[in-house]
Amino acid sequence: MPPVAGAHGEPPLSTTFLATGRAASRAALWRLHGLAALLASPFLIVAALTGLVYVAVPQVEAWQHGHLDRVAPAPWRPLERLVAAAESAAPSGSVLQHVTPPSQLGDSLRVRFAPHHRPSGGEHVHDAASGPVDVFVDPGTGAVLGVQPESARFSHWARNLHSRLLQSEGWRWAIEWAATCLLVMLVTGLGLALPVLGGLIRPAQGRARWRRWHLVGGVALAGLSLVIVVTGLTWSQTAGAQIRALRDATGQAPPRMPKDLRSEALSSGEPMLSWDALWAIAQREAPAQRLQIAPPKQAAGVWRINTPDRHRPWARVELALHAQDGRVLWRSTWADQTWFSKATAIGIPFHRGEFGLWNQALLAVFGLGVLASTFTGWVMWWRRRSAGGPVLLRPTAWAEVRWRWPVLTTVLALCALVPLLAAFVCVVLLLEVLPRSRA
Repeated sequence: MPPVAGAHGEPPLSTTFLATGRAASRAALWRLHGLAALLASPFLIVAALTGLVYVAVPQVEAWQHGHLDRVAPAPWRPLERLVAAAESAAPSGSVLQHVTPPSQLGDSLRVRFAPHHRPSGGEHVHDAASGPVDVFVDPGTGAVLGVQPESARFSHWARNLHSRLLQSEGWRWAIEWAATCLLVMLVTGLGLALPVLGGLIRPAQGRARWRRWHLVGGVALAGLSLVIVVTGLTWSQTAGAQIRALRDATGQAPPRMPKDLRSEALSSGEPMLSWDALWAIAQREAPAQRLQIAPPKQAAGVWRINTPDRHRPWARVELALHAQDGRVLWRSTWADQTWFSKATAIGIPFHRGEFGLWNQALLAVFGLGVLASTFTGWVMWWRRRSAGGPVLLRPTAWAEVRWRWPVLTTVLALCALVPLLAAFVCVVLLLEVLPRSRA
């Protein structure tokens, strides 16, 4: 028997399904998919557009800040003199945070300074004068290339645009809401699409053609979408906190340098290592990569060294060296990471497009795909509305849905892990109850 089209152009359902729990389950998937799209479309569009801006960070920074980041290749001058040149150009009263020597010829040396008094309460800093400042030095000549607040970097602006819409931390929920609803649309969309993939070879016109494009695009980008959503949620505001708590509770936290690590005083009374002596030790312990060095804050403190670049996570290293003799007091490498920290060390740089042009291209495809999927979804909604369909899909007969314990358990676990997913469920329940209460 040929399929029977549903009311107002809904997807065809076999007549053998119309009175069964399978039909109710499919109708529930449509309801959830449509509600997630209606509730999150504006946020998804903003997330996709700001994400596309963030993807272009390497190219824009090379063009906008190249005069600070790049120099004529030449042998280095002593690191001690380069750091002293940066200190002489730093704002009055600032404190040296860390030094990032060049990783290759042609790179400048960057020295980060922080204000002596930081804002309290964890508020976002918009005033360039009150935030961290970078001093760039030509390692070949020792000349100061410029002094730049961290907030003046394009990467800083693009990151804040994408994560919080250039607002305070309280606005991070907007992008997290988009990611949460995209997860709902992804799961429900696959549940709707996979059983009907075979029908894509048949000719289609009108709304059915738009539905086909929507379905094909969603399925084609499903894997990439899942990776982007999951990696984004790991450092989001509410879900990120829950995920980190679960990570720590299951023993998957990354190795952390002890906060109370100290350099024992030497009987010989040796002074603190010079920058050049420290750099020689750092190159021996972690050769052929870019390093970031933080000096001891006091005589009994330690030199802290790590790899700031994330495009080679397997080469990451973190070291604590004795302030006077440079002995390794603590070390963490890729081999010491837990499986969770290894997964995030790969996933988060991928989400940020830090693995190179191929990574940026995939993220651009994803962003454009989200925009295209949103557009085709709204076209289908408008055509159904123009044909006399309801603004929202009709309430679902939830009592007829085939509930399975594995599904319910998974949903409850995800709601506990992703609080905004629980908020979405509450909104759905409200929208389902109100029409019936008015009837």
